[in-house]
Amino acid sequence: MKASDLKTKTQDELKDELIGLRKEAFNLRFQRASGQLENTARVRQVRRDIARIKTVLGGRTTTAS
Repeated sequence: MKASDLKTKTQDELKDELIGLRKEAFNLRFQRASGQLENTARVRQVRRDIARIKTVLGGRTTTAS
């Protein structure tokens, strides 16, 4: 996921995407703890995508006020 793709989405779409990524991160943590996680790089990718979305959302609230 690229930041330029996120900037074109609406705030509601970003929030929905953020909720989905947080659920995925939660499931990945459980898989890692139980030893069932195969794609370990996905954990890092999800964390960074969450950070990108939060950065875009934070920038929007700063410019909106």
